[in-house]
Amino acid sequence: QVQLVESGGGLVQAGGSLRLSCAGSGRTFNSYTLGWFRQAPGKEREFVAAISSSGGSTDYADSVKGRFTISRDNAKNTVYVQMDSLKPADTAVYYCATTIHYMATTSRQYAYWGQGTQVTVSS
Repeated sequence: QVQLVESGGGLVQAGGSLRLSCAGSGRTFNSYTLGWFRQAPGKEREFVAAISSSGGSTDYADSVKGRFTISRDNAKNTVYVQMDSLKPADTAVYYCATTIHYMATTSRQYAYWGQGTQVTVSS
């Protein structure tokens, strides 16, 4: 069993930055690929970024490439996403999740999810 808790969301102006954290518990947390997803009102949950268990591989949605950076600190059981140059279109609830499928990008491949953290970007 893996438990995930996101933090770091908030309200920011367009062009600003936020760093989200995902703290994990459970002895296998560091063995999993971890992904970030987001869901805006009335829209489907979409992939944002993923990082391999070692941190050596990362992947990003085209919409955030060059603006978001995913990283992990396995000693702290924590994964981060640094979000820069934020846009109003980035407004959503952001979720972290874990999967046994290497670098998966679809939500149905992820088994364990956090409760989400709200990110709101004002224009």
